[in-house]
Amino acid sequence: MKFTVNVECSPEEARRFMGLPDVTPINEALVSEMGKRMEKNLALMSGETMMSSWMSVGTQAQDAFVKLMTSGATAAAASREKP
Repeated sequence: MKFTVNVECSPEEARRFMGLPDVTPINEALVSEMGKRMEKNLALMSGETMMSSWMSVGTQAQDAFVKLMTSGATAAAASREKP
């Protein structure tokens, strides 16, 4: 025997039925605080400062990748030369 039960309820009703706590006030406070911090940090950084910090990270990663590939190619060439 097989039967299906469909229950229509709101998320609030489901939360109460399952006995879960209402974290809406905590969530709203966290989102509000994150918004304030983001606005404060964006106000401190100009577009030029942001671009220079992003570009420096990009070039450092690119340089590290080139060094990695160079050392791997050197090691591979050295292992082929040995009898």
